[in-house]
Amino acid sequence: MVFSFFKKQPEKMITRPAAVPRKAGGEDSPAEPDGAGKTATPAPDQDEATGPGADVQADSPSDFSDFVFSQSSLDFHVEADVDPIDAQAEEAAVLFANGQDAAAQSVLESAVQSCRDVAAERLWRMLFDLYRVTGQQSAFETLGIEYARAFEKSPPGWSGNAPEKPKPREGGASTLVFKGELLGSNQTAFDAVRQSLGKNRKLRLDMSKVGELDPDGCASLLQLLVLARKSRQDIELLGREVLGALVEGCVEVGRAEGKACWLLLLELCQLQGRQEAFEEVAINYAVTFEESPPSWETTRVAAPEPEMPAEVPASGEVGDAYVLHGEVKASRFTDIASFADSRDAVQIDCSGLKRLDFISAGALLNALTSVRRSGKKIVFLHPNYLVAELLSVVGLTAVATIVFAKR
Repeated sequence: MVFSFFKKQPEKMITRPAAVPRKAGGEDSPAEPDGAGKTATPAPDQDEATGPGADVQADSPSDFSDFVFSQSSLDFHVEADVDPIDAQAEEAAVLFANGQDAAAQSVLESAVQSCRDVAAERLWRMLFDLYRVTGQQSAFETLGIEYARAFEKSPPGWSGNAPEKPKPREGGASTLVFKGELLGSNQTAFDAVRQSLGKNRKLRLDMSKVGELDPDGCASLLQLLVLARKSRQDIELLGREVLGALVEGCVEVGRAEGKACWLLLLELCQLQGRQEAFEEVAINYAVTFEESPPSWETTRVAAPEPEMPAEVPASGEVGDAYVLHGEVKASRFTDIASFADSRDAVQIDCSGLKRLDFISAGALLNALTSVRRSGKKIVFLHPNYLVAELLSVVGLTAVATIVFAKR
């Protein structure tokens, strides 16, 4: 018999007192006090009670009144290992993607009041970006004061909704796009760089199309950079963040392999002016190879790379990047496959993107999954932290790398 826990329970059946034999002559025996003179009578076996000839009384039901469901051992467990920071970040990202700014702000403001460790810093960054996107400068600056107290470092700066205009660059430099991958076997590309250096004392070397590298390729690039410095020539690397993301994937603390990759990563941190990142990589380098790393040189910090134009369409191809701008809603990205076909690496510029809705994020995942299966590297450049968290929620971080802007 199956008992349903969800149906209305039957009325509780009343326990009737056991029958007492009468005395001879038909008179009832005098009543005795409760429990006095009573002898426990063993219950008959089920076979005896229900066998042939048994006198079953219709008004003597079985008594289930002592059965309590809450005392039953139910074989299931509640999962309690969900990271609360992940849960709060996901909730805020989805709310923001759906246009529920006030609800997302409430979640993040509550979270930052109780979460002040390093693991929760991304919640603070999400709130900074929400204030920036919604134009709440006063709240942004107040949060910056609390951020400095909590993390003992400078907060992000207010930049409004429009990107800062890049500083003008010195003229007289020739630009060369590095052809192919950063591999030791790609001598054609390295020869082209040497020839350009022979004709120009200042060369801008665009590495943004590189989608693969190896230690020999990193070593060859480092040799070119050292050679240029010794001969008082100048190689200005473009696409440093894309290249840095690739190099980071090739180094592992404690695995003494690919030393040239480590040294190139230190060089990129140096050029980008990322001193904290440089020092962290330097410590890991010393632990891994048991030797002193290069030292930080303030004078070798390079000028910022040029920003993408502010006035661009909501989505589409601009130069070497596929650009997302403003608020992207219900987009299917039907053109991204053809964009990727002619490129070894796919860059998606999100520096001007305010919001990506959930439907568009799912469509983008479907489109880029096919691109990734063809072996192409995919990089999202400079999304705000709300968008980046949504990319993680829908699973795009499994097929693409995210590079955040330095603020």
